[in-house]
Amino acid sequence: MNSSLTLAFLVAAGIGLVIQNTLMVRITQSSSTILIAMLLNSLVGIVLFVSILLVKYGLAGASELVSAVKWWTLIPGLLGSFFVFASISGYQYVGAATTIAVLVASQLIGGLVMDIVKSQGIPWRALVGPVCGAILLVVGAWLVARRQF
Repeated sequence: MNSSLTLAFLVAAGIGLVIQNTLMVRITQSSSTILIAMLLNSLVGIVLFVSILLVKYGLAGASELVSAVKWWTLIPGLLGSFFVFASISGYQYVGAATTIAVLVASQLIGGLVMDIVKSQGIPWRALVGPVCGAILLVVGAWLVARRQF
């Protein structure tokens, strides 16, 4: 996949996330708990991906799935569920723009730290641009979060 197509997918995913979270807030408001929206979201993903796995790889794929399960392989699912919970709560209580601004700023900071740790020995001069960009994004997130409608 080329860079342009990847960026187009990222833009589509970002827009899709706004629509997804808006609909999940609506589900939450029409049910007794946020868990209903989260379970519906997870069930759709599970059914979709198990179906694709079985169609593409048959029982060998299912067998590989079972053998791949280790305690630490469950951590991404827990983190993903927490992300979905925090997103729905954010949309419901502080609005879409604030939620997105804070999530994006925190992801950028986390990603920047992860890239620095993984790079081992990046010169400080090379960090000036990314750190300035992160600071600007954090300031922008703060400005969005403090607004009152």
